[in-house]
Amino acid sequence: SPPPLRPRTTSAPTATLPTLAMDIGSIPSPADAAAPPSAAATPREATLGRHLARRLAEVGAREVFTVPGDFNLTLLDELEAEQPSGGGVRLVGCCNELNAAYAADGYARARDGGVGACAVTFTVGGLSAINAVAGAFSENLPVICIVGGPNSNDYGSNRILHHTIGIPDFTQELRCFQNVTCYQAVVNNLEDAHEQIDTAISTALKESKPVYISISCNLPSIPHPTFSRHPVPFFLSPRLSNQMNLEAAVETAAAFLNKSVKPVLVGGPKMRVAKACEAFVELADACGYPVAVMPSAKGLVPEHHSRFIEGHHCPAGPSRDWEWACIWVCSDEGLPACTCNPAEEEHSCLRQLQSDFCASGRTPFL
Repeated sequence: SPPPLRPRTTSAPTATLPTLAMDIGSIPSPADAAAPPSAAATPREATLGRHLARRLAEVGAREVFTVPGDFNLTLLDELEAEQPSGGGVRLVGCCNELNAAYAADGYARARDGGVGACAVTFTVGGLSAINAVAGAFSENLPVICIVGGPNSNDYGSNRILHHTIGIPDFTQELRCFQNVTCYQAVVNNLEDAHEQIDTAISTALKESKPVYISISCNLPSIPHPTFSRHPVPFFLSPRLSNQMNLEAAVETAAAFLNKSVKPVLVGGPKMRVAKACEAFVELADACGYPVAVMPSAKGLVPEHHSRFIEGHHCPAGPSRDWEWACIWVCSDEGLPACTCNPAEEEHSCLRQLQSDFCASGRTPFL
């Protein structure tokens, strides 16, 4: 039988999120690490576009996947001017906007808690990219979708612009993105541009969801005092745990698990959001329980682990490992997703399983 779990009386974890890309996003390259910080930017460097490039690099998005268009050409010039060797980004051209957004999605996945970014043009580009952004939203990935927007002088002018649906309304794209992003920033003046950009990026990191940033096409190359090299350090408020609640929860969970006979650990996709993949493996090593993953979490747990049994497709499936499990320890919120078909069978097997467990007086999920 697996060894009993013993609570560890450690101090409450404090997720202090530093201000450097090497801690927030991916591991920096030697060129990034060797780049000396500049005390202040010249007026040519203190532009909105170059400030955005530095902020993206600061959180780990050192490659921006792009498709040029007449509304984002100036923005792309400014992003490219801030070279990676100087703390900026590298532009990666893509065939179309959907490819660019999916590349940003994959970049965020591959960087182990990193951030992806794409830059497209107004409406025709944004609506092309929105399917991938919606996918990133469902997968809890921080993807920053940057769109070159209309000239700031066009707002309120009642003009009909190209790349629109033929009406003097520039909010169609924004309204679409409101459903698949956790924050939307429309930057059409320089006075609050710094605040809007920082709020969008920090929200993407805190929520682990995509954000939308629209930047008027005439603003990226204009200098402003708030875009100096180091205006305000990028900082995220730390998340604190209540020590007493933490210890009580650990003790209760350990006591509950030690009463079980044949528990199984089930890994879910939100382990990526919580950066808990290594902790999950450590728990599996410590307790000796069999380990499985949901299909949406494939790749987050090493399948060569000595206790790994299978991918978890259906809790009432034919696998012998599930048949004898009396308790599942799930690393995600709610019930494990059942992916067998058809949909009605999924719900039926879940309801039947819950009913069986309740009738036997056992609790199926923790």
